Amino acid sequence: MEAILYNSTWVETWKIKLSDSLFGTEVKTSLIHRLLLLQRANARVAIAHTKNRWERRGSTRKIYKQKGTGNARAGSARSPLRKKGWVAFGPRNDRNFTISMNKKERRLALFSLLSSKAANNQIKVIDLNKSEELKTKNIVDIAKNMNIGTWLFAMLPNDRELFLATRNVATIKPLWVGYLNPQDLLKYNDLIFTKDSLDHLSQIYS
Repeated sequence: MEAILYNSTWVETWKIKLSDSLFGTEVKTSLIHRLLLLQRANARVAIAHTKNRWERRGSTRKIYKQKGTGNARAGSARSPLRKKGWVAFGPRNDRNFTISMNKKERRLALFSLLSSKAANNQIKVIDLNKSEELKTKNIVDIAKNMNIGTWLFAMLPNDRELFLATRNVATIKPLWVGYLNPQDLLKYNDLIFTKDSLDHLSQIYS
């Protein structure tokens, strides 16, 4: 697999070879789907909370006698059938939504996504010149000229100027290369690496 290599002025210069172990694996959509479900489920925060019969305040006295009134049988005023009673089968904030997935399966799912991007020519690499000043205006102009819809920009933590130049662009999301995830990879069309971040990705999964 190969990707287009751009220089710091975003001019196509050459093609760079991509690692077959990362970008040349078989695309397994079932694993990608499972990894996406895992990410979304593990990010859930249980907020909704209802009180059960032991948490609701009030008397437990039987409201009226069992027989002879002509009314249906009734227990305490805290019954879920009555106003201000406890809630039966309501949501609780102690519910655990997390699911698990083997480490090898998670990695294989990520490699499948990267391979899918590479097969569709949606991976690009830029060789940045550290001495040049990066501005948001320049990034916007480049995005228009290259006719790229949405970018996921994978960079290193020390690429602060690049992060500041891209963070306010609606169609670009800067992301540390170690945090590549299925939700962002599926949402954004093109995956842009810096040359250093691509090397770092290979080191992480070597």
